[in-house]
Formats: sequence, C-alpha cells, structure tokens
Amino acid sequence: MAGKGEPTWRDARGEEEEDEGMEGTGSEEEDEDNIMEENEEEENDKGSQRVYLPGVEPLQEGEELVMDQDAYVLYHQAQTGAPCLSFDVIMDSLGENRSDYPLTMFLCAGTQADTAQGNRMLVMKMHNLHRTSKEKNQDSDSESSDSGEEEDEEDKKPQLELAMVPHYGGINRIRVSTLGDTPVAALWSEKGQVEIYDLQKQLAAVTDSQTLAAFLKEEQSKVKPVFTFSGHMTEGFAMDWSPKLAGRLVTGDCNKNIHLWNPGEGGTWHVDQRPFTAHTKSVEDLQWSPTEATVFASCSVDGSVRVWDTRAAPNKACMLTASQAHESDVNVISWNRQEPFIVSGGDDGVLKIWDLRQFQNGVSVAKFKQHTAPITSVEWHPTDSGVFAAAGADDQITQWDLAVEKDQEREGDTDDPTLAAIPPQLLFVHQGEKDIKELHWHPQCPGLLISTALSGFNVFRTISV
Repeated sequence: MAGKGEPTWRDARGEEEEDEGMEGTGSEEEDEDNIMEENEEEENDKGSQRVYLPGVEPLQEGEELVMDQDAYVLYHQAQTGAPCLSFDVIMDSLGENRSDYPLTMFLCAGTQADTAQGNRMLVMKMHNLHRTSKEKNQDSDSESSDSGEEEDEEDKKPQLELAMVPHYGGINRIRVSTLGDTPVAALWSEKGQVEIYDLQKQLAAVTDSQTLAAFLKEEQSKVKPVFTFSGHMTEGFAMDWSPKLAGRLVTGDCNKNIHLWNPGEGGTWHVDQRPFTAHTKSVEDLQWSPTEATVFASCSVDGSVRVWDTRAAPNKACMLTASQAHESDVNVISWNRQEPFIVSGGDDGVLKIWDLRQFQNGVSVAKFKQHTAPITSVEWHPTDSGVFAAAGADDQITQWDLAVEKDQEREGDTDDPTLAAIPPQLLFVHQGEKDIKELHWHPQCPGLLISTALSGFNVFRTISV
C-alpha cells in the first residue's frame, strides 16, 4: 500500500482485485469507537492513494510511485548484464494455454553492449515464476513460524539460466522460428548483416546444469551462424518470419530496401537480390499476414504503412498504401491474428487501428493518444482479437481492449479529472522500467507480457487481461 502523500501505481482506471482476506469495516459487532477510528483511517487511505496517469498530473516534490501488488497476478524482473534492444519468445513443449504456477518460459535475446566485442546472443530459461499476489490463510494464527515463511519465500524465488554466444556487433532485432523440429533465430546486426542461428545447443544447455557447464566451457565460442546475408549493405531493424510458410523471412534496412528470403536445401536460404522498393526512407518494421503466405505489411520513416504481395515483381508488389499513416516516422506495426486489423505506432506517440477492408482510403478506424513519446513496440494479443499492448519512450506499457465502449450512464460520475480523461479502451498502465524497447505476449501463457528495457526485463500479468 502507498504511504500518505504517495500516488499508487495501479490499474489506470483505479480498479483493484477484492482482497478476501481483508477485514471489513462497519460491522455490527464492533463498538462505535472502533467504527469511527477505522472509517477515519479508510478516508485517510483513500485520500493518499490516487490514480496516477503519466503526462496528466506530474509528481509533486517528495512523492513517488508505489506499485500496487493487487493489480498484478504475476510480476518479476530479470537482469542480463548488457541491455537488450530486442528479444523473442521460443515456443516450447510444456503445453498450450497454461496458467498453473509456477511458470516456465524460454526467450532469445540480443545485447547492445558498450563495445562491439562485448555483445552476446542469449538463450534464457526463466522458471519458478510464482504468482505475485500472496495467498492468505484466515485460519492461520499469529504464531505461524517465521522460519517457515522464510523457507517458503526462498523456494519461490524466480530462477534464470543463460546460455550466451559471443556476437561481434550489437543486435538490433531478433526473431525466432522453427524449421521442422529445429528452433532458429534471425539476427539483424548493427554491422549490416542478417544472420541465422541454430538454437538447439543453447536450449539443451539451459535445461540441464551439467550440459550448461559443458556448453559454457567447450561450445560457447564455437557457435557460428548457419547462414549470413550481407546484401543489405547497411544496418536495419525490420524483420519477420512467415507464420504460414516455414523458413520464409522478410528483412528491411535503413536504406528503404526489403528483401525476401525463401528456404533452400541443406539449411540454406535463397535471398532475392531484387529489393521491394516503394518506401522512400528507412523501413522500420515488417509483419507477415497471419492468413496469407504471400502478403506482408511494412512501415517506414516516410510516414507510410504499405501492404505487399510477393507474387508480383518486387517493383510492382506494393498493393495498398496509407501514405500519411502518421505525422512522422511509423516505428512499429502488428497484424491481428483473427481480424483484418493492423495497429501502428509512430514517433508522434499515436496508436492507430487500420481496417484492411478500408485501408486504401488512408483513414484509420481508431486513434489513441495516451503515450507522450514515440511508440517503440506494439503487439496484438495472440488469442483475444480486441486486445493489444504498446510500449513507448515515455516509460509506459499500456494495455488496450477495443471491445470496451464508453458507459453513457457512468459518464460524468467521476469527480477525478484524470479518470475522465482516460479512454474507456485503456485497461492498464504499467510503469517502472527505463527506456522500454520491445514487448511480446507469451503465446502459450494467456495474458503474460514480457518486455525489455535499458533497466532489464519485466515479466508480468495484470488483473485486466
């Protein structure tokens, strides 16, 4: 709970889970003095805990944000040494739609170290991730063993195993896919190369302590990319694996060129040397259609979002264009897996929803301006077609639900101007990280979000999703 004078870090709309273990006030069995005393404390608490919305009300001198544990089902932090600009989730065989705690997950990430020689590609196993909310036992008495509680807390500490591979140059972006039974990662290097790595040895290492020790001693320095493409001639950030055709990849660079990769024989790729050219400035993000194997979307510093069909010649493949999608750079896009929607985020801090059935008119069907700095990452929920999450350079992660509509009956009921300014579709504002770079939903753990920032990784699930 927040102390007096401190705003509470909580759900953006001030919603909190009910705590069944908390004693009520105003019971008929209590005497009048106790009732008055508790009611007074309750009023003081309400006055000290107010909703904080970034960009609307600045913190006053002496105030600080305090995390509201009741707003999270799960929340953990992790550090990897050098910060990671990008990461991806590695699909595992532990089951789909799993929500039993503790959770286990596998990630692949790339660092941006101070020196080119200091960079690493990381395969991580995060495990023993317990719920954040503490289960309360009303039947337990005050004489519970403190040592027992300490042992229980020790058992619930999250664990992180790392298998690192040296990489010369910072890793701008990393995306993971599976070829047959082989997990692979595509890396965009700041040195202007796109590399493909086989992740089998690293995954084996993080799942067994003896294997990890042997890997770090004997194998770590020997791991090399299985394929490298240097045809971009400059660095880039845009990259995506096709969900419809294993091994198909698109990569985009800062020179406005996009190249199509198709898998060849023997673990090789054929990269079309003819680039897709319609953007006039750097290509920032790429997304394959979740339903069509030949269609992908792109966004650019030129302010546009475009849709392409690879069946056409590269110079004629751009089929749809929103030429002025944002007032400035379009940084990120995400293609909805169930509906014909694309969400985009720009340097203007705006999030826009595009209906592909109305895309050519260049008008978005929804627009949100909650973030106060450039959008750095955005992604639709893997199963809930109306929900997405976004991250910004304002150190915020926001969760949205397009299915929520304004409640006309409750409109104007609140006296809090910060609450009145919140769009009804905004479910949650997560803070506490510095310089957030990327986020992903875990496709096998419903509602679980992972983010990377200059301050490290956050893994969390809110009560809103």
